Amino acid sequence: MKTHNSFEERFEFTGKLKTFSLVAIVIGVLAIAFGFVFEGGEHIQRTYSNLLLMSYYFVCICIGGVFFSAYQYVSQSGWSAALLRVPQALAKVLPFASLILLIVVTAGLFQTHEIVGEDGKKELVPYLYAHWAAHGLTIMGSENYDAIIAGKSAFLSIPSFYALLIVLLGSYSFLGWSIAKNSNDEDTTGNMVNYKKNFKLSVIFLVLFGFTFPLFAFGVIMSLEAHWFSTMFGWYNLAAAHVMGVAMIALIIIYVRKKGYMGWLAVDHLHDLGKIIFGFSIFWTYVWFGQFFLTWYANIPEESAYFYIRWEPEFKWWFWVNITLNFLAPLLMLMSRDAKRLEVRMKWTCIVLIVGHWLDYYLMIMPGTVGPKGAGFGVEEIGVFVGFAGTFTYLVFTQLSKFTSLIPKKHPFLEESLHHHI
Repeated sequence: MKTHNSFEERFEFTGKLKTFSLVAIVIGVLAIAFGFVFEGGEHIQRTYSNLLLMSYYFVCICIGGVFFSAYQYVSQSGWSAALLRVPQALAKVLPFASLILLIVVTAGLFQTHEIVGEDGKKELVPYLYAHWAAHGLTIMGSENYDAIIAGKSAFLSIPSFYALLIVLLGSYSFLGWSIAKNSNDEDTTGNMVNYKKNFKLSVIFLVLFGFTFPLFAFGVIMSLEAHWFSTMFGWYNLAAAHVMGVAMIALIIIYVRKKGYMGWLAVDHLHDLGKIIFGFSIFWTYVWFGQFFLTWYANIPEESAYFYIRWEPEFKWWFWVNITLNFLAPLLMLMSRDAKRLEVRMKWTCIVLIVGHWLDYYLMIMPGTVGPKGAGFGVEEIGVFVGFAGTFTYLVFTQLSKFTSLIPKKHPFLEESLHHHI
């Protein structure tokens, strides 16, 4: 590494962080193995549920990085130019995260186990998406026929499900990777060609993302409980992905600055990231409350069932902890101007939100897969979380180290970013 303000500065991924990430990956592999070696479906079901939780969480953080990069280009923002390498590193990891999600979904969809249904009959169902992927649900005359699922079969079928995932994840990954590549190439060419390419790619991404991310959330998460439906669910997930993405960007920046990199970034850049985190945490709460309150007020049985199970004693405590971590914490910790300019305050707010939205996803997935009897935090939850944290750390910092420079030195708005003061 050269001097703090050298535009040739490159990140070196070595030392304790790299060791931690590799050790964490090993812990995750052992936890997954632990979950699968137990006889009986409960531990295997919990393991699959946690794998889905963390792989979806992983993808959403990376998508948050692409989203952040894209709207910076489209809005032609100057303040963010000097920090774009961090969200671009997230964008470069998205293809790996997408592949992991597809592997988890495929394994959980095609590995089956026997359960006893409400009528006392034994059924053979997959570990994931049993509500719509079990045999006979859409076949008229079958003893397992379900009219509601049959009515949704155009969307909830294995071919449609895979087409949705492959097309959307492939498109998001390609666009994110292309934006990062063009930005890196811009350092060499020094003209406006790559910037203009990224402007166009970002427009395409934002239009595609805005219209299709709710479908992605519907397919991967909401279809775990396929009888239930909420038109707000997609925006609720989008808000969470954005908050997590920006929180992770801020946390990475705080870490690399502590290690002596990115000395050109000022407290003003952190302030702007804090404003985004604060604002979209409020938006997340608005959508969360809208979805919950309207369901509670209408009290329609087929809608209320989703929240009813989350008010079981095993989950109700975490239901309220969720809103505390993801709304009250950022509200109280980041409301004032000075709070957004305090590095330690920002760091802990980001950590709280990253953990808080993991809990949010936990409550989206676990009640519908493991149910109240399988609630809790054991080896599977902790181990899989640690394993994915290690995988994420290793991949993101590896990609960050591959940029020719930690600053997009030929970005047309770089000077504005370097002299950004608010």
